[in-house]
Amino acid sequence: MFSRSHRKVKLLFALADVVVVALAFAAAYESRELLPLERVFYFLPPVKSLLLGACVLAWPVLGYWLQVYDRLDSAHPRVILRDSFKQSLLGTAALVFLQYLLRLDVSRLFMALLAVYSWVLLCLFRLNAGRVVGWIRREFGAPHFVLLVGTGQRAQRLAESLVRSARYGIRFVGFLADHSDQPASRLQDHPVYPLAGLQNLLEKHIIDEIIFAVDSDRLRQLEDILLLCDEDGVRTRVAVDFFPHVNSDVYLDRLETVPLLTFSAAPHDEILLFLKRATDVMLAIASLVLLAPIMGAIVLLIKVTSPGPAIFRQIRCGLNGRRFTFYKFRSMVQNAEELKQSLQHLNKKQIAFKIPNDPRLTGIGRWLRRFSIDEWPQLWNVLKGDMSLVGPRPAVPEEVEHYKRWQRRRLRMRPGLTCLWALEGRDHLDFETWMRKDMEYIDNWSLALDWKIILRTIPRVLSGRGAH
Repeated sequence: MFSRSHRKVKLLFALADVVVVALAFAAAYESRELLPLERVFYFLPPVKSLLLGACVLAWPVLGYWLQVYDRLDSAHPRVILRDSFKQSLLGTAALVFLQYLLRLDVSRLFMALLAVYSWVLLCLFRLNAGRVVGWIRREFGAPHFVLLVGTGQRAQRLAESLVRSARYGIRFVGFLADHSDQPASRLQDHPVYPLAGLQNLLEKHIIDEIIFAVDSDRLRQLEDILLLCDEDGVRTRVAVDFFPHVNSDVYLDRLETVPLLTFSAAPHDEILLFLKRATDVMLAIASLVLLAPIMGAIVLLIKVTSPGPAIFRQIRCGLNGRRFTFYKFRSMVQNAEELKQSLQHLNKKQIAFKIPNDPRLTGIGRWLRRFSIDEWPQLWNVLKGDMSLVGPRPAVPEEVEHYKRWQRRRLRMRPGLTCLWALEGRDHLDFETWMRKDMEYIDNWSLALDWKIILRTIPRVLSGRGAH
């Protein structure tokens, strides 16, 4: 399925969740109202509207956060049952939290009924989602007819994908031989038309779009064909998988009137990145204000218990290799950097310098490290824009010099206070796993993933597990 069509299907599922949870809310309300219990059950209209609004907002948001909508139309029934249960449970928990904050007296039985009804109704809809999407396509959407230019292996793989997308209304018409003199034949049980007969084909058949799956050196020779499609108003696409950018997203941009085919090996959506930055700024300001008294006390403790400055400064590598001054509470003795060479034999990492039970740690520093309190001053780095709340941890320049080529891609994301590998074992993981987890984060980044990491980091840090 084309990515734009996939986004439409996701939106359809989100809107369906709004309807489903509204029905579940109404059913739970009526059921609780009809039950012959001692306490009379009812909601005042403002309270009922507030709770219903919270439900129809929470369930779709959780659906996107849990990535439920990415796999609904093709998921195994067990996956659908599990995802729907998690979504209903978390949605009800969010409602319970809301009524606690607002000091509302909401029936526990109503909450339980809402969770059960929403789960049942979500499962009923989603188990039939594929048929629902197909029915909507048949009844309300015209089939989308696609031709492929090319007969090579790449074109044949693309044809298989188009055939698999038939449930979404895509109809694969056949191949166009990229050599004009090739006679009509059949390939993969689909007709192969001569390229020279394209104009006649467009006049006699419904063709919504044409995809060019040919080698890059053939594209220039097909300029007249592209012009013909343009004049006829037929949408054209060019498969660009012949470029060796295996980790990149490909999109078209413009510099004034010049079209630019762009490859990006890191997140590039400026709106989403702006929202990420806005979240960083707001949370950094709030955290600095709330933690200011505690941070002041920690500064005094460090100054009293060991000689030297309370704040440790170091040059680190940020976004795309930019250098910046990195801040931490000093957790080691004042001459820790001078002792580093003499302790090199204790290092357990390939490139990064990490020593279990580092002898350079001070008494207060060992405690700060265990609960990651020494990282708090980096909130100032976040506020300045050197760092983000979530991202690959910033490396020192000496480490970056020893990176393998594929590892340097981690510099294409703004470094963060916490990261994916911090949830998997922190300092107990080897360096190679650190790098691969950072690549996994970059390749799968979303605002929802950031929030998942933040929420999972809090209990991890409070427990003190995995830190040296």
